[in-house]
Amino acid sequence: MINISNLAFSYGKKEVLRNITMDLEPGKIYGLLGENGVGKTTLLTLLCGLKNTQAGSILTDGHNPYDREPALLQDQYYLPDEVAPINDRALGWAKAGGKFWPNFSLGKFETILKEFEVEPDQKMNAMSAGQLKKTYIAFALAAGTRYLFLDEPTNGLDIPSKAQFRSALMKYTSEDATIVISTHQVRDLENIIDPIIILDRQDVLLNASLEQIGDKLYFDYGSVLHPESLYSEQLPGGFIQVLPNVEKMDSKVNIEALFNTVHKHKELVKNLFSHE
Repeated sequence: MINISNLAFSYGKKEVLRNITMDLEPGKIYGLLGENGVGKTTLLTLLCGLKNTQAGSILTDGHNPYDREPALLQDQYYLPDEVAPINDRALGWAKAGGKFWPNFSLGKFETILKEFEVEPDQKMNAMSAGQLKKTYIAFALAAGTRYLFLDEPTNGLDIPSKAQFRSALMKYTSEDATIVISTHQVRDLENIIDPIIILDRQDVLLNASLEQIGDKLYFDYGSVLHPESLYSEQLPGGFIQVLPNVEKMDSKVNIEALFNTVHKHKELVKNLFSHE
């Protein structure tokens, strides 16, 4: 369990995060959404201990990640958006680096690479950007950690590779893992992320499960515009509209429409979910 309490962080005079409080629970894949510059990457680096909190606290199983205790470090993995083209073959690099994670499986790494259609004997600095990204993703999944933080993992992947990533994430992570994925590509991940966290500048606009979102908001895919809709967008043959779910009807959450709704009605949505 990760407990975030009254977290704040600034770069000089620029305050990025303010008074952030939430819990991240085991067995869930959190989607961390937000516009550029709202602090998604900063939050991930705070969670994994690469940065220290300036106010408030982060505790992972009761430990401060910035203390860099080996027992915690070996059970978490952070994959940044940009990855380095190492002058080494993928298999040799993974074999050496995997020693820092007790649950790392070289066999799993090779299996995932095969599913990703990446040759393990290929030099990483000779790989395409997509192959390199998939090599790092394979390592992250093969590390076998209970805490996994992924920053824009689908950036640089083509459409088939994005499908491979989704499949591997579901297949090769444990049921009790806490996974946080920062992404702009919500359509790439909307079938696997739940709950949804939407950051605004210095604030959390939403932190809710898909079930909670569906209970409060109704997503209409019809052909008639509703005047009470909070957000609407024209689609081929009709509209996607988001309305308050007054009648408690079931609907499929559209995360992109949800994101736009939240940003259009920040205080309304915060109040709507304030008692969750």
